[in-house]
Amino acid sequence: MLPTACIHIREALAQVPYLTEIDTQDDYEQALALMDELMDDYDANRRLIEILSHSIERWEDKADEFAQFNAALAEMDDGIAVLKTLMAQHNLGVADMPELGSKSNVSKLLNGAQGKKLNRNHIEALSKRFGVSPALFL
Repeated sequence: MLPTACIHIREALAQVPYLTEIDTQDDYEQALALMDELMDDYDANRRLIEILSHSIERWEDKADEFAQFNAALAEMDDGIAVLKTLMAQHNLGVADMPELGSKSNVSKLLNGAQGKKLNRNHIEALSKRFGVSPALFL
């Protein structure tokens, strides 16, 4: 005889199978909708959010619709990826980043122009501006 906890878990997973594994686009969309609901009370739902986020991440890593995005991300410098994310979160454009020099220089950095990388001065300035660890840009 199965313990009661196992029975309850199986019943719950039968109602929400995408909690642990996403198999279709519909599952993915339902998982995203559930994630939105769970985030409304993060502290109470933290463990479910962790489980669901792993399921969503696995789907996004293997789904054909994300293949081109994943390939581009794999080629991108980690520091530049962080910078792009911060810029998007703060609605900043190339003209809003004087820490990195001219608009032309910012554009070259963001687009991975040959030889253009974040240097120590850039990283220190960005870390201070956004209040994050310099390690995020390395």
